[in-house]
Amino acid sequence: MRQRLYFTLPDIESARRTFNDLLLARIEERHIHVVAKDDVSLEGLHEASIIEKSDIVHGAEVGLIIGGLVGLIAGILVLISPPDGISLKLVTVLITALIGAAFGAWVSSMKASSIPNSRLKAFEEEIAAGRILMMVDVPRSRVDVIQEIIKSGHPEAVSRGSEATVPAFP
Repeated sequence: MRQRLYFTLPDIESARRTFNDLLLARIEERHIHVVAKDDVSLEGLHEASIIEKSDIVHGAEVGLIIGGLVGLIAGILVLISPPDGISLKLVTVLITALIGAAFGAWVSSMKASSIPNSRLKAFEEEIAAGRILMMVDVPRSRVDVIQEIIKSGHPEAVSRGSEATVPAFP
C-alpha cells in the first residue's frame, strides 16, 4: 500500500526542482501528480489526471452500489411476477443485479468526472492564488524519508498532510 503526501509549492520552478529531487529519490513519475491553475504550464511535470482531479472514483463506487441494489430489486420483482409464458430462474436476480451495478457505475462515473475532487477542496484557494499542489504516492516504509528530503531540500514547500489509503496499483 502507498500513502499519498500533499505539498504546496510557491511556483512552477520550485515544483520542477522538487519533482526532480523526487525522481532522484526513486519515486516513479507516475506516482507524482501536480495540480495548478489552468493558465500555468506544467511542461516537464506529471499533471494530475482526471482520476485525481475529479470525483470519478467516488462516483463509480456510489453508482456501483446503487445500481446493484436497483438491479437486485428489479430482478426480484421480475422473478416474483414474470411476463406471461416465460419461466425465470433465480439467476435472473443475479444477472439484473450485475447489469444494474455496471450501468450505475458507468453513469455515475460519467457524471462525477465533471465534479471537482472533494479531497482537493482544501487546496482550491491556494491553487487559485498561484501555488502548485504536488501529490506524491510513496510506499508507507518510505514516507519519513521522502518527507525529510522535501523538508530539507525545499523549505518553501508546505506539507499539507497525507492520506493513508492509496491503492498499490496506479
